[in-house]
Amino acid sequence: MQWRPEIYPIETVTMSLQEALIGGQNGKPATVAGVLQIPANPVGRIPAVILLHGGNGLSASEEKWVQEINGIGVATFLLDSFTGRGIRPTLDDREELATLTMLGDSYRALGVLAKDPRIDSGRIAVMGFSMGGAAALYASNERFRAMYAPAGVEFAAHIALYAPCYWHFRKDDRVTARPIRLFHGVDDDWSPIAPCRSYVQKLRETGADIKLTEYPGVHHGFDDIESPEPKFIPAAVSLRDCELVEDEGGVLLEGKTGKPFDIKNARCIRRGAHTGYNEAAAADTVRAVKEFLLSTFVLKRAG
Repeated sequence: MQWRPEIYPIETVTMSLQEALIGGQNGKPATVAGVLQIPANPVGRIPAVILLHGGNGLSASEEKWVQEINGIGVATFLLDSFTGRGIRPTLDDREELATLTMLGDSYRALGVLAKDPRIDSGRIAVMGFSMGGAAALYASNERFRAMYAPAGVEFAAHIALYAPCYWHFRKDDRVTARPIRLFHGVDDDWSPIAPCRSYVQKLRETGADIKLTEYPGVHHGFDDIESPEPKFIPAAVSLRDCELVEDEGGVLLEGKTGKPFDIKNARCIRRGAHTGYNEAAAADTVRAVKEFLLSTFVLKRAG
């Protein structure tokens, strides 16, 4: 039997990046929503994956991931961080929704799922794309877990596709013991791979269970089935030349200038980037993510 999708409201807050970095106590209350999809013929308490969309909002790509993940016996919770806040998807900057606000949303969703009697609270992973990928990645930081995680619960794994890694948060080398997997196109000029390589190496030196899978010749959004051919988007806002360093009090500095970062006036901001589907990279990522979830959740392969 295929269960019907269930919509859950999530009480959360909207924060500036600075507010998020100091704990989010002054965030503006907001209600977002998520769609829970239980796979067919569930047995016992089942694992789940919270899915975080990118800056373009929900798309057919996330729906495709729902199908793939449900197909291995894992529930999905597709979180919409935009609609409840009245945010329309654009290719412009997302200053009205800091990446760490999505991170906070993911932990609020974790708290809701952990209370569902059908879900195994010890086997809930988070997976994100682009902006949502950054949220899924940095949710692994012990500092943010301590700030935002519900009591007694943590993510079982962190998965990020083409996430921006140009942030340098304080204590960002201290992550949970849970596994982290990144998937990235080498030719990504929206969220370049180089900072992710550096961050992965930094975490490996601390003993973290982290792996970066690279796809040569592949651009941003390589699993985007709504964009079948790679294309250049002149209006896209990219922070690819930025190096953002957290200072005291949650203030973010431009690493190259040492000045407070202002997305409206920062000299490191660039316009224009490529995006588009890559069949081989998408297929390999689907395969790898499913294998990773089967192993992490200790599930038997169907058939």
